[in-house]
Parts: sequence; structure tokens; C-alpha cells
Amino acid sequence: MDYTQGLKNYNDKIAAASVEDMVLNMGPQHPSTHGVLRLELITDGEIVKECIPHMGYLHRCFEKHGERLTYQQTIPFTDRMDYLASMNNSHAWVMGVERMLGIDKDIPKRIEYIRVLMCELNRIASHLIAVGTYGIDIGAFTPFLWCFRDREHIMGMMEWASGSRLLYNYIWVGGLFYDLPVGFEERCREFVEYFKPKMVELNELLTNNQIFISRTANVGVLPLDVAINYGCSGPIVRGSGLKWDLRRIDGYSVYPELEFDIPVGKGEMGKLGDCWDRYKVRVDEIDESLKIVEQCLDRLQKELKRTPDFDPRAKLPRKLVPKPQDYYVRCEGPRGELGFYFIHKQNKEQAKDGSTRMMDTEVPFRVKARGPGFNNLSVLPELSKGVMIADLVAIVGSLDFVLGEVDR
Repeated sequence: MDYTQGLKNYNDKIAAASVEDMVLNMGPQHPSTHGVLRLELITDGEIVKECIPHMGYLHRCFEKHGERLTYQQTIPFTDRMDYLASMNNSHAWVMGVERMLGIDKDIPKRIEYIRVLMCELNRIASHLIAVGTYGIDIGAFTPFLWCFRDREHIMGMMEWASGSRLLYNYIWVGGLFYDLPVGFEERCREFVEYFKPKMVELNELLTNNQIFISRTANVGVLPLDVAINYGCSGPIVRGSGLKWDLRRIDGYSVYPELEFDIPVGKGEMGKLGDCWDRYKVRVDEIDESLKIVEQCLDRLQKELKRTPDFDPRAKLPRKLVPKPQDYYVRCEGPRGELGFYFIHKQNKEQAKDGSTRMMDTEVPFRVKARGPGFNNLSVLPELSKGVMIADLVAIVGSLDFVLGEVDR
């Protein structure tokens, strides 16, 4: 179907609905629609007959930035895609560049463990926003305040290490912007000990709350085959029962050396793959990330101690020029599979004598970002057919997307 025919069908559908049903706009207001997302609803009273997402309000031009700047210069722009998980974004980008340059095996262990430590702290902070805002979507205000209170501790530590609270530019090609500050490991361990009882309190207040369960159990049920067909990943597909985590599947960085479980939905409160399962996977992942943080701290404090001569910045050539190649790298972000596809080519240059020669360039020919939020959001029309408008709010919150990553 071409664009013109698709637009005609869409207009015919809206025209028909305007006679019999109500066409209702939900958004694009932030934070009610979790970012600037417009949902066009065709409703029959309180029942949603069809949900049509309209995206593009937060387009970042990321891929064009990646094709105009060097690999090192693009790192700050990766932070601005999923701005709630900046460390994970830059980790994926840097891993891809290091593999194309062939220096991925030369990264010191201390740097790898610091990267994983920071990414898992960022994962906890991201999930705290997902859990807290989901509670307020349902009508529970106190968990929202608790989650943001504890997230502030993580953001303070991130700012201590990188100088920024949200967009870090901390993980660089070949190394880090700077080593961890003196005393960071001790303060991080204090946070872990403080935070563990807080998660118990959160589960008592929200996870096992009967009102919360009645609003999320058996709502927005996503069958596993539908999740796979739509390319869903992260807590969305794990909430439907599939044990798929790239930290285990691909075994990148030092994750194969760490012990942690992969939480999956079990249909404990209702049907497998409902909103409660997706929420519970994120809560359990916070506990698993705490285990990873503790193991990283143990290694950093015992075996990989800081030394006066340790330089976190790699001695790289002034120009980072990979060999001409196509390469895809992916990592497990808080919302699922974040991937970058690189095409690196040599440029043609015409000499003064009229001859043509191939010249190396440090700018990629093409960059394609695969944001997990786009695929996870694409399944929304499938989940929202025949539900109540109030349940649609619960479904949107359970998908936990970030529009900066969806629109890119």
C-alpha cells in the first residue's frame, strides 16, 4: 500500500468514526502520556475501539548527527536519546566503535567494571522512574515520592563521578572521562545498604497492594508470540515469559563474570504478560542490579584497586578510523535491546591531476539507531483494542518508553 492510499484509508476511518463513535485525543501533553506522544482514540463510550499513536514530536536528528561528526564527538548525542539511561546508550555506542577499531580486547578490567557499575546504577535509576510514575498513573502518589527520593542518591553519585546529573558523557572510546572519585566505592556501598530495605517497603506499599493489583492484573495482556512478532525486548518481552537478556545472551563486557538472575513474568496475579507482570519484572530487575553493583564494588575494592599510574583515558590516535565495514552492536538497556548499525566507508577524493583516490575518514557513512522504545510502543494498538480508557492509561505506563529514543 502506498502512502497516498494509506492516508486515504486513514481519513476514511476517522470520517466514519466521527459519525458513529467519538474521536478523542490523548496528549501530546507531558507527563500524562509519558512524553510528547499523541494517541488518537476511536471510542465507543468508555471503550477504546482503536488507538492510533502519532510520534515525531521529539525528533532528535540523532542519526544525521552521527553521520556528520566523529565517533568520539557523537557520544554526547547518544545520551540524549534515552535520557533516563544515558550510561547504557554511550556504553553500546562505545563498544561498537571499539570493536570496529579492534581495541575491545585491550580495555583494562578496571574500566570495564566501572562501566558496568555505572550502567547498573543508571538502570536502577531508570526503573525507579518507571515504577514511581506507573504508581502515579494508577493513583498511588506516595511511591512516586519514594522512588524519586531514592533516585536522587544515584544522581548525586553520577554527578560526583561525571559532573552531570542526567547527560553524562562519561564512557569514552577506549576508556572513561575520569576514574571514580576517591571514596566513591564506599559511598556506593552505603547506598546499596540503605536502599535494600526501601525496596521491601515499596513492595509492601505498591507491588502487593490489592487496589494496584486489581488495576494491573489481567490488563493489557501481551501474548509471547505477539511480543516477538513486534520485536519487543527488555521487560516487555520478559514480562510475557521469555528469558531473553542480552547481558546473558551476548555476554558483552564483564557480564559473563557476574552472577545475576533474569526475572520473567509468571502470571502470579493474573494472566501471563499483563501489566502487573511487566511492572514486577522491573522491580525484580532492580534487586538483580543491586547484586551486580555489589559484585563490581567487591572487584574494584579488592582486586582492581586504583593505582597512581592508572590512566582511564586510552592512548588513542588523534583520528579514529576503522576499516571499511558494516557492523551492528547491541546492549541490554533498561527498556530492551538498544542497537547501533554502522556503515564505514572510504571517501572518494579528486586530486589536482583529475585522478580519483580513496581517502580514510573518521566520520561514519551511515548510522542507524535501533531504539527499544519504538518497537515496544508499536504494540500499543494491539493491546488497546476493546479496553477501557482508564485501562489504556495503565497499559501506556506499563510499556515505559522514552520519546527521545522512540523518535530519535
